[in-house]
Amino acid sequence: MIIDSLNNCALYAAVHPRLRKAFDLLAATDFSKLEAGRHLLDGEDIFVNVMEPALKRKEEAPLEVHNAYIDIQVILEGACETFGWSERRDCRRPRGTFDPAKDILFYDDSPQTYFTLRRGQFVLFFPEDAHAPMVGEGMIRKAIVKVRI
Repeated sequence: MIIDSLNNCALYAAVHPRLRKAFDLLAATDFSKLEAGRHLLDGEDIFVNVMEPALKRKEEAPLEVHNAYIDIQVILEGACETFGWSERRDCRRPRGTFDPAKDILFYDDSPQTYFTLRRGQFVLFFPEDAHAPMVGEGMIRKAIVKVRI
């Protein structure tokens, strides 16, 4: 997991071959013109899910993991969003089986820690990161850029 300011995103371009392009597309996209939903930025290699969720209590936000994609999560509107985080290898209580079509598996484990993301920041989640998003109060508008591994 990496948490930083969007101003520093160029520092992470070398972490994965597609991250530079993903951050460039993120910067060039006018999200005010995108409706909620899935939008291809570079085919299935880089796409974005624009969401407008109501935030929820910690107890209602299960940990999730992905195998095929890195997540870049950014708040577009709203003050902040809290996330739970755990090392995937420490998760012991899967909720069902991995869904390859949706690239997701949920866990009933409790997060090891929580952090709060504010506007102007981003978080990168890798397959090794179990994360519990959308914790807090109120509504937000967010972008989840999915970068194929």
